[in-house]
Amino acid sequence: MPLSERQLAAFADKHAVQIPYDTSPRHLAGPGDARHVTHGLAAAGWNAVSDPLSAEIILASPDLRHRLQFDPQSRTSAWWRLRAEPVGTEPGWYAEFGEIVPAEVLAAFTDALTVPPPKQPDPWQQVTSAGWHHEPDGARSPDSMCHIELRPLSEFHDRSSWHIETREPGHGEFSGPRIWHAYLDEHTPAHLVSAFLTALTDRSPLQRGMFERTGHYSAVQEPSPLRPQQVVEAHATRIKYLRAQARSARRQQTKPATIPAHASTAQPAARR
Repeated sequence: MPLSERQLAAFADKHAVQIPYDTSPRHLAGPGDARHVTHGLAAAGWNAVSDPLSAEIILASPDLRHRLQFDPQSRTSAWWRLRAEPVGTEPGWYAEFGEIVPAEVLAAFTDALTVPPPKQPDPWQQVTSAGWHHEPDGARSPDSMCHIELRPLSEFHDRSSWHIETREPGHGEFSGPRIWHAYLDEHTPAHLVSAFLTALTDRSPLQRGMFERTGHYSAVQEPSPLRPQQVVEAHATRIKYLRAQARSARRQQTKPATIPAHASTAQPAARR
């Protein structure tokens, strides 16, 4: 079923009465509203294929190649799972995200899946330009609580996989308990990796309500200059954009091939 006006109104009702606070850094902003992800995919034509009465949500892409699973009752730390089936010469791939991954950061990943960006930036350039510390095996946030690691090739994998973890401060060489994680396997398209890392390391704050859950008590919150209605309008604008892009893509797929007006008609070769 397409995204309904009733569902958009429910999002607006929540956020219109919620005073927004600028919350940073992003990796500690907390989960936020999962509808940033699910509304975006629904606007792009994805359909719910899960039991309507289940706590689990499963969305499938129009071509049925991609499937997103959100399971708040998961027995593992991965609440979000995204799978892509292999098609032709393109391999399948898998990505998972923990419970407290910021929804807006995950939405950047899923938006890029439905509307590929015009260019594919170098993810490391985005990370270092945001002030993250480059290390031999990856990069670390200025507060050292979030680590991005590109794990090398192994006898089991012919390409590198991405591992992102946010942890509480530890003692000495030992890290503290994990807050959230993300895993992108070796076949995850590069433009999706770039979209996720760019959104994660973006210095601009995310908006959270006064009593909304953050990832850690050290997250900095200040009254936002945005009015609640502006937060709602930003969501509506994004949804309209994704809908328009999906419609444009469908028109391109169904557009019949045309023969140029000035093309000469090929004549069969004379038999000898």
